[in-house]
Amino acid sequence: MRSLNKLLAGILFFTIVSCGGEKKASEETVATEEVAVEDIPKVTASAAISSASGSTLEGEALFSENEDGSVAFELKVISAVPGSHAIHLHANGDCSASDATSAGGHWNPAETEHGKRGESVMFHAGDIDNLMVGEDSTGSLVMNVKGWSIGGADSTNVIGKAIIIHAAADDFVSQPSGAAGPRVGCGVVIAND
Repeated sequence: MRSLNKLLAGILFFTIVSCGGEKKASEETVATEEVAVEDIPKVTASAAISSASGSTLEGEALFSENEDGSVAFELKVISAVPGSHAIHLHANGDCSASDATSAGGHWNPAETEHGKRGESVMFHAGDIDNLMVGEDSTGSLVMNVKGWSIGGADSTNVIGKAIIIHAAADDFVSQPSGAAGPRVGCGVVIAND
């Protein structure tokens, strides 16, 4: 009888320890997963924008991936001519030409017609919007862009493209680039560490 009691006590002890251990391991797994999600860095990219075509414009463009797969885009410029300026991503990440023509044409992997993002059925992947610069020669533009990625497929990846600021507004109709005039600012989009 004493042996049976010891056996039952051992089984009971093993069962209690096992259940408690499983619960503890489960709690540790959940905590580890929560920490891991919080520690995942946000994927970002940026472009330092320099003057082109004799302008004095300077600026910076920031790109960051949103949880829904879109890319948050933020542009700030200083020392720009007041008024409306077209903003596009161009195919070549090359701002070496004094007039920024080294950046090539609009980034257009789908080979569609130029148009207004969000309003036209057809638009280039690099079509962004117009930037309004105030009398203080500063301007900013913030938007979320679907169809872009940071380091994704070639057809969506903004890395290695050039952001171009034009002298005039984009009319969103004229082909192939919206009759936006000379390129007055250029910056190459690079991945941030």
